[in-house]
Amino acid sequence: MSAETPSVVGMKVTKGDVHVYQNGLGAVTPLYTVTVRSRVDGQLMKIFYTEGQSVKEGDPLAEIDTRPYQAALDQAKGQLERDKALLANAKVDLERYKTLWAQDSIPQQTLATQQATVAQDVATIASDEAAVETAQLNLTYCHIIAPITGRVGLRLVDPGNMVHSSDTSGLLVITQVQPITVIFPLAEDVLPPILRRFNAHEKLVVDAFDREMRRKLAQGSLLSIDNQIDTTTGTLKLRALFPNEDNALFPNQFVNARLLVEQHAGATLAPTAAVQRGPQGLFVYLAQPDGTVTLRPVKTGVTEGENVEVLDGLSPGDTVVTEGVDQLKDGGKVNLQLK
Repeated sequence: MSAETPSVVGMKVTKGDVHVYQNGLGAVTPLYTVTVRSRVDGQLMKIFYTEGQSVKEGDPLAEIDTRPYQAALDQAKGQLERDKALLANAKVDLERYKTLWAQDSIPQQTLATQQATVAQDVATIASDEAAVETAQLNLTYCHIIAPITGRVGLRLVDPGNMVHSSDTSGLLVITQVQPITVIFPLAEDVLPPILRRFNAHEKLVVDAFDREMRRKLAQGSLLSIDNQIDTTTGTLKLRALFPNEDNALFPNQFVNARLLVEQHAGATLAPTAAVQRGPQGLFVYLAQPDGTVTLRPVKTGVTEGENVEVLDGLSPGDTVVTEGVDQLKDGGKVNLQLK
């Protein structure tokens, strides 16, 4: 070939699978976030956790001074026993009055009064039992336990401080991180195929990437879809669920969510660098066996990474020019190097 023959780089057209993705910038959101508050008033005596620790539901977290509530429980139990004794005595008197009334020794009013006294004592016993249960419950509330499994945040109150059930800030915050979710928006015009598959109960895979879309952090699946489109942005929020076993996702972290909508199997794939745009539309330079190139119009589909799906114009095994296309013309000779 002559020195004027342009040197170009070409690549083979291949056959493979291409994936259709939709991306949205989302935020990592725990399924559950609980602010743990005291349900009784008292002095915070002990804590049983360290900041950032993972806890399981039911694990002890803190202890409020139990002495006032233990005393209240003892008092309620004592009142209950006292009123039980009064009831027992009133029942004995009632049986005696029944016998005397049968003998016509006392007026009916005396019997009725004693019956009312017994009924009143029964009601008092019920009230006392409720007071004992309340006192026992308050004593139980002094021992604060984890309501969910998750990670403990920073300590909000130090031992020694007085805490109240009305405190709004709470003692600590627990967030569930395994599993965890990502909420991300998608434009309404890309929703139909997603909704079709989701409503058919198909599993839709969602990958979480870092902000630069360079590193894959985790893989999960679509969990739920919001019930209305935001009219100001024309988007709908979706929630994806991730096992997060390696704690790669952190609450309130911004991530790129990539939803796999569908897969085209056995597609014809060409390098995206080979596809050019001209007045008549998209085209490629197709290498010929005789060392020339032919301008070939193409119709493309989905782009994934460095490849594009070719719907018409090429076949697997064809060679297309990817570098040096600005030097070419239809039917021109080339010095082709395969990459």
